[in-house]
Amino acid sequence: MEGTVDGFRYGAVTPVAAYVMACLGGALGLRCIVRSLLNAQSWKPGWLALGAASIGCGIWTMHFIAMIGFQVEETRIRYDTGLTLLSLAVAIVVVGIGVFIVGYRGAGTANLAFAGIVTGLGVAAMHYLGMYAMRLNGAINYAPFTVALSIVIAIVAATAALWAAVTIRGFLTSLGASLVMGVAVSGMHYTAMAAVSVHVHGTTGGSWAGASASSLLLPMLVGPVIFLVLAGVVVMFDPLLVLGDGDWNRPTARRKPAVPPAEEAPAPTHSSLFETPAGPSRARQHPYDTPQRAGEW
Repeated sequence: MEGTVDGFRYGAVTPVAAYVMACLGGALGLRCIVRSLLNAQSWKPGWLALGAASIGCGIWTMHFIAMIGFQVEETRIRYDTGLTLLSLAVAIVVVGIGVFIVGYRGAGTANLAFAGIVTGLGVAAMHYLGMYAMRLNGAINYAPFTVALSIVIAIVAATAALWAAVTIRGFLTSLGASLVMGVAVSGMHYTAMAAVSVHVHGTTGGSWAGASASSLLLPMLVGPVIFLVLAGVVVMFDPLLVLGDGDWNRPTARRKPAVPPAEEAPAPTHSSLFETPAGPSRARQHPYDTPQRAGEW
């Protein structure tokens, strides 16, 4: 029989919390990527990796916070631990591929399109791998058209995020881009969940293996959340990450070097009382030495 699927078991709590985590991961990731591009002397691979991990953890955390609110009334839901952790690795790796492509090769049309497609497909793979990790007393079916739509949304969202990462510099504009990114990622998730239907095998309890959502997902979410908090601390204590405009936003190589104090110039030597040296060390004119017009004494 067909199961009764409910994706909002706790009302608006899980969608709002999931959206906040997607925005947090996006904001931290964008600022870290900007950091790698603003300063040529910074450790670029490290900042790009931190940005990719932040975005990947944000997307994965968003997915499984939203899944806490998912239920099928006729059966319990459990999760395979190995596949759940694998979905986290997939999220970080595929986002890292896209980030490193645009970070090193630029945001040209071809590079951006390729990186966006790879990253979008990876985000979709993370989602459906996380769905495959579910264990319940039934079979999960998907509507093909809605699945295809969710993949398109994932590719568009990933492309927009990568474009923003290498184009937007200001702090407030990056914050706005992360809010839009959160909407896109959350929209992809709930579009994909709209494709789900469950055929329940029976109303009796099953013997399928796996951990319940409360015993697996909640403890497993602690790690990515702590990582995002630590990444946020790194951002807060780095002025180049926080400031949007000004001298911090220019590469170190382009900054004007500090001008050393001018050495005291030697006293000028003149052959005449009215003769003054040329250049910046010109002698001060006597207040009574006024220029004379032709024909005056």
